[in-house]
Amino acid sequence: MEQYAKILLIAMPAFLLLVLFEKAYAWFVKKEPFRAMDLLSSLSSGYTNAIKDVLGLSVSILTYGWMVQHWAIYTIESSVWAYVIAFVALDFSGYWVHRMAHQINFFWNKHAIHHSSEEFNLACALRQSISSFVNLFTFFLLPAALLGVPATVIAVVAPLHLFAQFWYHTVHIGKMGVLEKIIVTPSHHRVHHAINPAYLDRNHGQIFIFWDKMFGTFQEELPHVPPVYGITRPVETWNPIKINFLHLWLLIQDAYRTNSWRDKLRLWFMPTGWRPADVAAQYPVKKIDDVYQFEKYAPKASKWLLIWTWTQFLFTFALINHLFTDMVHIGTPAIFGYGAFILLSVYAYSELMDRNPQAWIWETAKNILGLALIYQTNWFNISQILPWAVYAIGAYFVLATVVTWLFVRFDIAHDLPQSAPQLQEEMIV
Repeated sequence: MEQYAKILLIAMPAFLLLVLFEKAYAWFVKKEPFRAMDLLSSLSSGYTNAIKDVLGLSVSILTYGWMVQHWAIYTIESSVWAYVIAFVALDFSGYWVHRMAHQINFFWNKHAIHHSSEEFNLACALRQSISSFVNLFTFFLLPAALLGVPATVIAVVAPLHLFAQFWYHTVHIGKMGVLEKIIVTPSHHRVHHAINPAYLDRNHGQIFIFWDKMFGTFQEELPHVPPVYGITRPVETWNPIKINFLHLWLLIQDAYRTNSWRDKLRLWFMPTGWRPADVAAQYPVKKIDDVYQFEKYAPKASKWLLIWTWTQFLFTFALINHLFTDMVHIGTPAIFGYGAFILLSVYAYSELMDRNPQAWIWETAKNILGLALIYQTNWFNISQILPWAVYAIGAYFVLATVVTWLFVRFDIAHDLPQSAPQLQEEMIV
């Protein structure tokens, strides 16, 4: 955990700078609109995934180390070839896990977050899952295990393989000549993220594109078919924690509502998007039929709401850096409490981004918890590093409660239906 946290302390600021650089280029050079809330939602999703991964909130049914120990027929020492084989094996595994996530209902839930942005940019690369707590597909690394590639090599290569998938989430790089035949390029990945019928469920490769060509899932980007991004059942929220579980919640509801016991069981393993006929008829869900004629999710946001959301985002960034920097001294189980607080913080401020009138309830609950943590832990002993920090954090919690209430009282409340004054009163009292 500590080692990965140290890696992220370097990677996170680098990713943030690259995301902002791309946005500045799009805004000033390409004259493209700056959808700040979509950007903040994507970056906040990166927060949640980083917390989950650093705290190790998942388990493997079959571990790679066990496979090496019991099934290796050869042993490769920690040489250059071990790292090369590990990289290719991880990419082979990634292709199949990725493909299954697109083709099977249950597994789509862990991947929907990555496709949920209706933009395609570096920020959306950071929309990664927190909804998968059990790793089922370690067996796809069997080729590396049979060759005896050490687990330590896989542990080193895995984050590098993940980070190498960041750069091609952009519309600002065209086709790349001969590289189009070997690696996944921005053009290939634009196809993958598109909801055009010609592009759906194509190009699952992560680093090498030849897996798609080998297994029949390749699609070139067509000059007459501009990609349209998102998912066909739009999430219509900026809250990354909600997005992570929307599809799973729909599956649970469908399994409960259908009258067919056969459908209750099989819907989890049917193709992505499949629903029992009786439930689909009685409980329709919004779906994009014409990809060129739909309205992107964009609740209004004043200049002041944008400034406040950026403030909340940066404050959370500071807390994450403290957690990752001082994990050893904070210790267990305190690090899990700290992580839960950060997840609650993201949930609270993204509810305000969605203009949810109950955002002040979430914000107040989060800040009461924060003040309790200050009282109990002196904010995880931060005063040993910065003596004044406890007072600053406590003051911020009080300020955040007041500011969020003001936004709900004087801004969001005006959006509530005029025919429901009693509801409006309940939301703001």
